[in-house]
Formats: sequence, structure tokens, C-alpha cells
Amino acid sequence: MAKSKTVFVCDQCGSTQPKWSGQCPDCGAWNTLTETVPAAPSKPGAAAPPVSFGDTTPQVQKLNAITPRETPRTPTGLSELDRVLGGGLVPGSVILIGGDPGIGKSTLLLQVLAQLSADIPALYDTGEESLEQVQLRAQRLGVAGADLAVLAETCVERVLALAKPQAPRLLVIDSIQTVFSQALSSAPGSVSQVRESASMLVRFAKATGTALILVGHVTKEGTIAGPRVLEHMVDTVLYFEAEASSRFRVIRAVKNRFGAVNELGVFAMSGAGLKQVTNPSAIFLSRHEQAVPGSAVMVTREGSRPMLVEVQALVDGSQLHNPRRVALGPDSQRLAMLLAVLHRHGGIALGDQDVFVNVVGGMRVSETAADLAVVLAALSSFRDRPLGDKLIIFGEIGLAGEIRPVPGGEERLAEAAKHGFTRAIAPKANTPRSRRVGELEVVPVARLGEAIEAVTG
Repeated sequence: MAKSKTVFVCDQCGSTQPKWSGQCPDCGAWNTLTETVPAAPSKPGAAAPPVSFGDTTPQVQKLNAITPRETPRTPTGLSELDRVLGGGLVPGSVILIGGDPGIGKSTLLLQVLAQLSADIPALYDTGEESLEQVQLRAQRLGVAGADLAVLAETCVERVLALAKPQAPRLLVIDSIQTVFSQALSSAPGSVSQVRESASMLVRFAKATGTALILVGHVTKEGTIAGPRVLEHMVDTVLYFEAEASSRFRVIRAVKNRFGAVNELGVFAMSGAGLKQVTNPSAIFLSRHEQAVPGSAVMVTREGSRPMLVEVQALVDGSQLHNPRRVALGPDSQRLAMLLAVLHRHGGIALGDQDVFVNVVGGMRVSETAADLAVVLAALSSFRDRPLGDKLIIFGEIGLAGEIRPVPGGEERLAEAAKHGFTRAIAPKANTPRSRRVGELEVVPVARLGEAIEAVTG
């Protein structure tokens, strides 16, 4: 018997290589080539099956002759999830949800399906659990009496055959890595199986107008397992994030064809499931009895939502030849740059000090609006002088020492005023003419030296 020919497929980019190597020649990722058996080629002259996404044959049209129609949305019953999705579920949309094991993906989807099943037909297909396990989870969540159709099947052809007579308006596949197609001989979870199974499910969703939610596993690097082409095939990509010891869960949109990206939804895990956190600023702020050195409050912007977060810094004399620069939340490389700007344009030398920066609550702040808060928090810790408990800070710092404006300045100031802050240090270009927003007094700064003078008096 002839030996089956095998190829090596990259888990990151999906490229095919004839032999194994430690690094993928196409994308440069390490240890991502896995051995698979390629699908048998089709017979010569065989025609590809037609693909239809509706009842009518597609026609070429002029762009200026197309009349757009408003896309109807179905609310999920959870306003935090609706915010991330852009207002609700769109018929025919495909959503990919990724997150660490045990973070609450199945819990969230079961809660959503239990609420929606009273209004629309929905189908939940689990490939990782039995139906009894799903029922036990539903009992813990208090939704065991929901009129929800459930299925435990991993063959994508059988899933679609059983789903078609049900005509669901929402279909959930948990998870896409457990589903396989009979047309391929490779094992479930392989690149070819994930790609082919997802492609068949996407075609079904587009043809029938069914909203489809796919659950994806996450690798140790924090990305959804399988080739990146899986993220290109779907309309929306959501990531579940959480600190190891935190009960709060953050769901973030990194791609959305029907709404804004980088939108954020916050949930709290409890014994009865995930609860919405409608005021996330409250969980990201520490409640000190009095002002402490090294603490600065800033307003970050996630999508269209401004949120208050606390940036803490600890500056201490270093016992090492190379002082440490550790940032949990902000970018570590940007921290080193900001300390250099502080030395050059602020006259504060921290070259012999260890500098640790942390954002309370495990929040990741990637925008440059955190620059001024990070620098002033480090200065406060270095001089052991608190900045004040009613002070808000935000602004981008340039290499020349200038304070640059950031997007959404008015919304940030309004959010700070709503939470009772009385003083703000903000870029001059983001300052309103009256220099006040309600009870909030705004101090405009154009240079780093002006910001340092504003907090030191």
C-alpha cells in the first residue's frame, strides 16, 4: 500500500510547505507547521458547485444606482454585548468569539440564547460538552426552563442538515475547532478542517440570513487558534479578556463590519453567570482614603466609551546595573521613551531608578493619551508627593516635549466632571474656551514643563 503523502501547514498564515521547519518561510512564525494529509484533488473537468447567497442570481449594478437599506438588528438582551456588536445581531452576520478556556464564553452565549429563544428560533450546537452538561450549566444560570433547541454534533454536514428544517435565526457553534467535514480526511482542529467547516457555515448563514456565532480557541500567544484567514471570513471578531485573579471580564471588538472597532463591554462573573457592569469606571478606580503618591487618574477611550482608569507608578532606587522598566497596561517600550523625554525636557533624571507602572484592574491602555498620566505618576512617586484625589490627567507627549491633543477631548472632560473631579490637566488644543466643564476646571498645557509646574505648584 502506498504511503499517504503529507504536507505541513502553518497554523498562523495557512501556507503549505513540503517539509517541516522550525520557522514558517511565509509569515516567520516559529513552531507553527503541523503535518496534515491534503484533500484528494477533484476529477479533471469536474465543475465547481454553484454558490448562491440568496434566491436571485447576482447581477452587476452601478454603485450610484444602489439604494441602501437599513439593516435590522436583534438586541441580545445584554446592553454591554449590544454595545460591542454595534447595536445587536444582524441577520446573516458571522461573529467569532475567542478567549481563554474557562473565561465564560459558553456561559455568556447560553445566557444570550436563553433570553432570545423566547422571541426568535435559536439553535445551540456544542461539540465539547454533552447535552446533560449543557443542562447542568443552564440550571446553575437559572435558565433551565428556556425553550432553546440544543444539539451535540461535530460533523458540519449533519449540523447543517439538522439546522435547515429548524430555520433558526441564530446559530451558535461551540467550538469551531471541534467541527469537521466529511470531505476532508484530516483530524478536527487542523487548519484545513477549520477553514472548510467555517466556510460551509458562513455560506449557510449568508444564504439563509441566519446570524452565526462561532466560538474559537485561543493559543498561548493570545490569538484565536487556526489560520488568520478565519478572522477574514467573518464579519465580527470579539475577544474575551480577564486577569487570572479577577472576576471581571472584558469583551473587546477587534473587527466589526457593522459597528465600531475597539468597543468594550464589561461583565462580572458571579455564581449566577455574567452580570453587566454599566459603570466600568468604578471598578478601574481605587478608593483611597486620601491622596497617595504615584497615583494618577486618566480618561481612556475604548471605541465610543470614555472610561476613568487609575495609573499607578512606583519609582525606587535600583540595585542593578540596568534599572528595570516594567509596565503592566501601558506599552513597556513607550515607558522608556517617556522617561527619556522627562529627563530631557523636564529635568528629572530617573536613570538610576527602577520604574514600575501599572493600570488598576488589569486594564490595557494602548492609546497615547496615557502618556501624561504615566509621566506625572512617576514624578509623583519619585518626589513622594501626591497629585490630588480630584485631579484628572490625559494627553500625548511628543519627543520634543510638547503636549499633543487626543481624540474625544470633550467627551473625556465630560466623563471626568460626571464622576465629581474638580480639576483637569489636558492638552491646550482639547481645552474648551471657558476652561470649565460643569464644576471641572481645566488647566491647559502645551509643554511638559507646564504640566510639571501645574502639579508641583
